[in-house]
Amino acid sequence: MHFFQTAADNFGTVPWGQLSTTVWLLITLALAFDFLNGFHDAANSVATVVSTRVLSPQMAVIWAAFFNFVAFLLFHLHVAATMGKGIIDPKYVNNQIIAETLLAACFWDILTWYWGLPTSSSHALIGGLVGAAWVHAGWDALKWEGIGKTVVFIVLAPLIGMITGLVIAVAVAWLFRQSAPRRVDKLFRRGQLLSASLYSLGHGGNDAQKTMGIIFVLLIAASQDGKFDAPKEVPTEVVLACHIAMGLGTLCGGWRIVKTMGQRIIRLRPVDGFCAETGAAATLALTVFGGVPVSTTHTITGAIVGVGSLKRLSAVRWGVAGRVVWAWILTIPGTAVVAMICWWVLSLL
Repeated sequence: MHFFQTAADNFGTVPWGQLSTTVWLLITLALAFDFLNGFHDAANSVATVVSTRVLSPQMAVIWAAFFNFVAFLLFHLHVAATMGKGIIDPKYVNNQIIAETLLAACFWDILTWYWGLPTSSSHALIGGLVGAAWVHAGWDALKWEGIGKTVVFIVLAPLIGMITGLVIAVAVAWLFRQSAPRRVDKLFRRGQLLSASLYSLGHGGNDAQKTMGIIFVLLIAASQDGKFDAPKEVPTEVVLACHIAMGLGTLCGGWRIVKTMGQRIIRLRPVDGFCAETGAAATLALTVFGGVPVSTTHTITGAIVGVGSLKRLSAVRWGVAGRVVWAWILTIPGTAVVAMICWWVLSLL
């Protein structure tokens, strides 16, 4: 009931007809990035359930897209607030900074999708925001507390996911130690439907909010001409639009990354998929409520590695995992550099 009351209060708080064409184009670009985010990160939501053949690829993305969308009913917008006001100072934001941020993030998502690397769309967005703000206004524009928290969780998110997935896997192995393998397989094929839905809820609750934060700070900047009051919270229209865009992107699915996540790092059984998804979902729920914009990609990869290492360390293909980790490390500085290049290109136009 609280959500619906808040949604009713926030609906129509922005006079959309008074926004300039430029602002509308940037909102469209933000929603295009949100679509790419869902497309790129669909692998996170469906890789395990597809690789274990619990669901077909088509049914898996429909399942994930539905729970991506309904996540707005469960989670408060703490992550959106961090993205909107916690990475760079909103007073420095202008249309060009937002354009450079989104162009850099979209470029990085398309590039890493082509390479089949499960990198973080969230960190691509943050890196683009940092690079664009720095090149325009210098160090004063950056909020180091929010940036530091994000950087720390580049390490913590996969570790927490790995430990949580490992603990759940150990508990499941002990509880079902005397059960026949066929019975375990049948039970966790059904259980994976639940764990995949929980993970998709966490993914939608975390990642869609990052685009909301970008549009929120864009609306704050647009209000500075005095035509309307700056919104105090993310408008309900923006919340719904971002979840719809992410859900549609998930429906299209980035199958190159599914293969890396679900087969190349480690081969999964239904019980493994259940433990990895449940561990990652628990980690994402904690970070969403804490307002930390973590990478859903990092979280599920850590959980998969944790579950796989329970069998034996050699079961994890560490060469592939190492390549993925390097892509994680390079995402924020890489997109920051791309945003600076975008600034240089746009300044020539």
